[in-house]
Amino acid sequence: MIIKSYELTKISSYNCGLFLLYGQNEGLKNDIIRKYFVDKFKEGVHRYDEKEILDNKGDFFNGIYSKSFFEEKKLFIISRVTEKLFDIVEEILEKKIEDIKIVLNSPTLEKKSKLRKLFEKSKDSICIPIYEDNMQTLSVIARDFFRLNKIPVSQEIINLLIERSRGDRGNLNNEISKIESYIKTHKSISPQEILKLTNLAENYSVSELLDNCLSKNSKKTINILNENSFGLEDCILIIRSFSIKLKRLYKIHREYKKNKNLDSIIASYKPPIFWKDKDLVKKQVNLSNLENIQNMIFKTNDIELLIKKNSDNAINILSDFIINTSKQSNNVT
Repeated sequence: MIIKSYELTKISSYNCGLFLLYGQNEGLKNDIIRKYFVDKFKEGVHRYDEKEILDNKGDFFNGIYSKSFFEEKKLFIISRVTEKLFDIVEEILEKKIEDIKIVLNSPTLEKKSKLRKLFEKSKDSICIPIYEDNMQTLSVIARDFFRLNKIPVSQEIINLLIERSRGDRGNLNNEISKIESYIKTHKSISPQEILKLTNLAENYSVSELLDNCLSKNSKKTINILNENSFGLEDCILIIRSFSIKLKRLYKIHREYKKNKNLDSIIASYKPPIFWKDKDLVKKQVNLSNLENIQNMIFKTNDIELLIKKNSDNAINILSDFIINTSKQSNNVT
C-alpha cells in the first residue's frame, strides 16, 4: 500500500513489517528512518547495503530468522536498494516473518519498477514516495531550529545557510549541528559567523572539490586534495556527496536528451541550482554522457564499501578515485 510522507504518523497503526522509501531526498529519508524506526529500537538495529545482501544472501536470512534473548524485535535497514533485491523481498513477504521490520532505502524508482509495484499492491508492505525539498521546506527547518534555541536571525542568514547546504536537507542538518554547538556560548549569530561555521573544509569545500573533478579540472582537483587533511568521516561524506551530484547530473542529462534547451532545464531544476553554479553544471553536462554518469554512480557505491572495509587506507582509495575521475575523458567508462 502507498502512504505519503505527510501521513507518517499513521505508520504505527499498520501491522506491516516491510517498508520501501524511494526518492532522491536522502536527508528526508534519513530523518524518517531515524524518527519512525531507529528511535523506536534501542537494540536490534542492523544495517546493510544491497550489495552485501546479494553477495551473501545466506547470512542475511540467518540474521532475519535467528532469535536472540537480547533482541525481542529486529530492525533491518537496507541502503541503495534496486530491482536486484526483488526476489529476496518477494520471498520475505511470502514467509510473513514476525517480530522484524525491514526498511528499504532506494533512489528514484520508475512507475514500471517491479519492486515499487510489489510494495504498492501488497497489503503487508508500505511504499512511501519521498519528494525533493524546496526552499520553503528548508527555510522552515532552519527557522524552527533558531526559534527553538531563541536565536534571532534575518532572512539573509536563513538564505545563506540553505545556500551553504546546497539545497540538501542532509547537508542542512549537518550545518545546523555545527551551529548548535556554537550557540551554546553565544546569544546571536551573524552572516560572517555562518560562513565560518559552515565551511566544509579548511580552505575548500567538498562541493568545490567534486565540481572541479566533474569539470575535468584535474590540476585544481589535486590541489584541493593536497590542501586539505581528510579523515575517515570526511571520506564517507565526500563519496556520498559525489553520488548526490552524479545523480543530479544524470537527471539533467536525461532531460537534456529530450529537451535540448539546457538553460531551461537547469533553471527549472528542483531543488534550485544556485545562479553561480549554473555555468559549472552546464560544463559538466557537456563533458559527460549518460552511460558514463551511470557507471560512475555504481562506482561510488563500490568505493564507499571499499573505504568502510579499508579505513586505514580510506584517503588513498578516495584520492585515487577522485583524481582518476577528473582525468577521464568523455568516452571513458
